[in-house]
Amino acid sequence: MIGLFDRVFRGSDEMYARADEVLNAAIARHGTSKPIQLPDTAYNMACSLAYAGRKITNLGELREALDHIKTMMTREYRTTDVFSTGIATAMAGEVIEACLYIDNNTPYEGTPYHGHFSDAEVRELGVPLVTNDIPGFVVIINEAPSDEEAAEIIKGYQTRGIFVFLVGGIIDQAVRMGMNLGFAVRAVAVGPEIWAVSHVVSFCVRAAMIFGAIQPGDWDGFMDYTFWRLHAFVNPYAPVNDITLAMGAGGIAMGFPAITNDTRDMWRVPKTLIIQENTKDFIETSLEARDIKLKITKVDIPVAFSNAFEGEIVRRTDMHVDIDGSRVDCLEFVQTKQLTEVEDHQIELEGPDLDEIEPGSRMSVTMVVQVAGKNMSPDFESVIERKFHNFINCAEGIMHTGQRDMIRIRVSTDAYNAGFRLRHLGEILYAKVKSEYEAVVDKCQVKICSVPEKNKEIREMANVTFDKRDARLASLTDESVDVFYTCILCQSFSPSHVCIVTPERLGLCGAVSWLDAKATNELDPSGPCQIVTKNNPVDEQLGSYVDVDEAVNKYSHGALEHVTLYSLLQDPMTSCGCFECICGIEPFSNGVVIVNREHVGMTPLGMSFSEMASMTGGGVQTPGFMGHGKHFIASKKYLKAEGGCARIVWMPAALKEQVRERLNATAKQLYDIDDFTDMICDETITEDPEELLNYLAEKGHPVLEMEPFDL
Repeated sequence: MIGLFDRVFRGSDEMYARADEVLNAAIARHGTSKPIQLPDTAYNMACSLAYAGRKITNLGELREALDHIKTMMTREYRTTDVFSTGIATAMAGEVIEACLYIDNNTPYEGTPYHGHFSDAEVRELGVPLVTNDIPGFVVIINEAPSDEEAAEIIKGYQTRGIFVFLVGGIIDQAVRMGMNLGFAVRAVAVGPEIWAVSHVVSFCVRAAMIFGAIQPGDWDGFMDYTFWRLHAFVNPYAPVNDITLAMGAGGIAMGFPAITNDTRDMWRVPKTLIIQENTKDFIETSLEARDIKLKITKVDIPVAFSNAFEGEIVRRTDMHVDIDGSRVDCLEFVQTKQLTEVEDHQIELEGPDLDEIEPGSRMSVTMVVQVAGKNMSPDFESVIERKFHNFINCAEGIMHTGQRDMIRIRVSTDAYNAGFRLRHLGEILYAKVKSEYEAVVDKCQVKICSVPEKNKEIREMANVTFDKRDARLASLTDESVDVFYTCILCQSFSPSHVCIVTPERLGLCGAVSWLDAKATNELDPSGPCQIVTKNNPVDEQLGSYVDVDEAVNKYSHGALEHVTLYSLLQDPMTSCGCFECICGIEPFSNGVVIVNREHVGMTPLGMSFSEMASMTGGGVQTPGFMGHGKHFIASKKYLKAEGGCARIVWMPAALKEQVRERLNATAKQLYDIDDFTDMICDETITEDPEELLNYLAEKGHPVLEMEPFDL
């Protein structure tokens, strides 16, 4: 019988030999000066960057890095040496995969495989990770005992919210079973070979750098971060060969236990290498091993229900019905009622159901959720309504977009054939509202109507309430309220970051408004949103308050001393890493460039979103760069200390369209400028700073008359 350590060493030798062969071939073909850059990341060759502190830009530097990796593959029979060898194996795997990207940013195009993860994808998971919508990650390697069991384990993890990475033969099994795979449904086919696991390791270490501000080369910092903050584990099906075992040693070093059914030349190591011969029990054994405790809301519907399905798209060719508020009267609406007026769990349907309409047709549907509770406030109605989008999208085969009277819901043919009907929308809303808002909602009933004539009346009634809410929201300014709120949801990943949420500045992730924070505080007084008084202003132009400084110092555990709410240059608010946008100073124009996470191109700063975002994040203050939400762009408080939104000179065209109406209105009020958004440059015009300046002059952009930044 071969010893466990010997198998790890033998596997690492195999990985190194493969990496050496692939890299030597690449150098022979291209030369050592050939650039190598993985796409859409500011953390190139993240495994070597993280664990060795090496910045790699060309094949010659990659050769030096691989030579260093070989020195990490020691053969000392100590646990630390096995761990070092395991990490080095993953780093060697990254070399193999990186060589696929020479002269081709999409080597896996046309295949089921995903390959490299962009920085934007890492950041996209920030919010669901901190809210525990994604309680953990699993890497499943090799073929399951059958195609049916492969589909069962993938779906089993999805329904529990676990993000699934697939490597090797199980991908072919999932494809044969017709499973929907992809980042959007949180089940990703990473690659066909074991070295593709390096993409997952890269994902994890970039999370540590982005959210945790762990610095390249900080071995202990990365180990600590991945162990405590990334709840990941590995399920390698038998047979587990040596090279897979060596990769597993790296995972165990990161704090990720391996649960396998292989018993040949395998040894149980308590809490880290677990042999579970009954593969049907992999899920429960794995969750227990990683100490992942799930809060699962039972929803009485005939399809799977999990946040893993939130990104699922139902196309017209696959739908049974289209509930489209842009064409017919549709609505979702929360009403506060007295306790005596609500019968708990009553779901009432008036009008035809899905089995009474022509497949593929459009349908008028309204959903009125009536809630009652001793602590319920009408201020919470819009907060609850905004969650309907997430709630309904969790049902497999159901796609929801929009809110209020501009919703769109598509029910797939598969979901309909499984038995999904309109009343099940009510079941979803009832279960989730009662579960997530139990502190204020004692009773809940749902009234669904599919009668077009009646829906017109319901829509008109609801719009009266919407108008009143909008008027109240418009009256909410930073000056008109007595308190602000903290939001420290992201501290599970970014320990020193603190958001200060005000009526005119949402959380930088875009998900937490002042009313959301207020509701969160009332629902959970000891939770992430704490009251911040504003009794001691220091400089209201900067948004500087003694109270705010005291709050950020307290809740950042002393990492921060001062934060201003309206300045880019003086003690700007920190960023966790999951911000929707980032802005940075554009020196030629004395303006700022804004870029959103979805934009993959360059900016006039010569930097992409990922490169700009790498300048801040992880709770670090970087004057001149600041993460923020999209909604904040049109706020009158945006860059108030530096002159306001008139400083904006460039943003992606798609983002311009998203903020156009509100930004134009703000610019009109502040500067009496019409159609200000048209004065802002975008990538369809230029990404060159000199051409940008010419465009601004041509449009008469107000930034050209403003004082230079006080740097």
